[in-house]
Amino acid sequence: MLNLSPHNPVPVLDRSTFGCFRTIGKSKATDLFGKWLIAICAVVLIGLFLPWTQNIRARGTLTSLSPDQRPQTIHAIIPGRIEEWFVQEGQLVQKGDTILRLSEVKPEYFDPKLLDRTQEQITAKVLTSRSYEEKVHALDAQIDALSGSLRIKLEQAQNKIQQARYKLQSDSIRVVAAELEIKVADEQLSRGEQQFKEGLVSKVELERRQVAQQRANATLIDARNKKLDARNELLNAQLEINGIRNDYRDKLSKAESEKFASMSQMYTTEAEVSKMQVDLANYTVRAGNYYVTAPQQGYITKAVVTGVGETVKEGDDLVSVMPARFDLAVEMYVRPMDMPLITKGQKVRFMFDGWPSIVFSGWPNNSYGTFGGEVVAIDNFISSNGKYRILVGPDKNDQPWPVALRVGGGAVGFALMSNVPIWYELWRQANGFPPDLYTDVEPVSTKDDQKIR
Repeated sequence: MLNLSPHNPVPVLDRSTFGCFRTIGKSKATDLFGKWLIAICAVVLIGLFLPWTQNIRARGTLTSLSPDQRPQTIHAIIPGRIEEWFVQEGQLVQKGDTILRLSEVKPEYFDPKLLDRTQEQITAKVLTSRSYEEKVHALDAQIDALSGSLRIKLEQAQNKIQQARYKLQSDSIRVVAAELEIKVADEQLSRGEQQFKEGLVSKVELERRQVAQQRANATLIDARNKKLDARNELLNAQLEINGIRNDYRDKLSKAESEKFASMSQMYTTEAEVSKMQVDLANYTVRAGNYYVTAPQQGYITKAVVTGVGETVKEGDDLVSVMPARFDLAVEMYVRPMDMPLITKGQKVRFMFDGWPSIVFSGWPNNSYGTFGGEVVAIDNFISSNGKYRILVGPDKNDQPWPVALRVGGGAVGFALMSNVPIWYELWRQANGFPPDLYTDVEPVSTKDDQKIR
């Protein structure tokens, strides 16, 4: 049992009396470790407040800004058989240079004089159309002549009707005069008979008055007959106008019918001429398609169809061409979460495949071997891979891209965002937030708010 009472204190140990304590001594490593730990913690704490450039990293592919500067495949416009090659793979061709020659495989185009024969048919049809046109002109002249003759005949008939009317009027006056004359003769005869009974006139005078009465009666009958004849002539003249009109209407209708039939044949022939001209143009263009030419200056990269005598169909791939001049760009795909943060004109840094580089993603200015870019286009619709496509061109204010780059090469891009402290970036990464989640935006006061204030 220990004696620990206050009256019996534990004696102080004298370390100098022990050799082991003299050998070990006091450890300096503990003090050095503590100092290093404090220094490292201070450096890390200070480092958390250093600036860090936020970025969105995405892999892309080198392409061209202009669609006509991208690799293209030349297709066969018409079916045919390969007869001759004029180029080799890797050869530089100019626009319009002949690449290969095709021959015809369809029987309807085998005639070597197809274009000449078609032109002869067109010429014959044109002459036929002209003959119909001349016939139409002749019928127009005939119709004009018939119309003029109709006017003359109608004027003559009108004159005849007017003459008949005058004659009828004259005969009507004669009838009235004859009726007056027979009335006078009847009165004279009646008075003569009375006077003959009374013995005032002789038998001879009475007979003379009877003869005069008979002559007046005959004159009246003749005048009435002439009046009827004049009335019949007037009716016949009026009927003759209708006959003339019907006769010439029939002639004009027949001439116009022939005219319209000729015009129909002329238009049909002109339509056939137009169709044959279209066929001739198609034959001419088809003959020009026997030679496949380069659409622009470029390099023959690969012959899809090889050999001589091989048959190709319409639309088959023949050869691929890479344009000699192109403006490089990078095609990148970003996640939908990062899409709202990408804007046109935004700066991007690139690492190109095969180009040595040392990259500090948070400090792009301290990186080596990277090249600047600028966003030039952003798709408004998501791609089939579930990401949005953006197109990035070279930054004109940065160093130019390497000349050795080619379309189709790979690249890794860093879309640069705002500068934030490192502790903020670590907190954002730990929580899975996108870059630039919070922005300092001053509220815009409206007129209503100012009135309330």
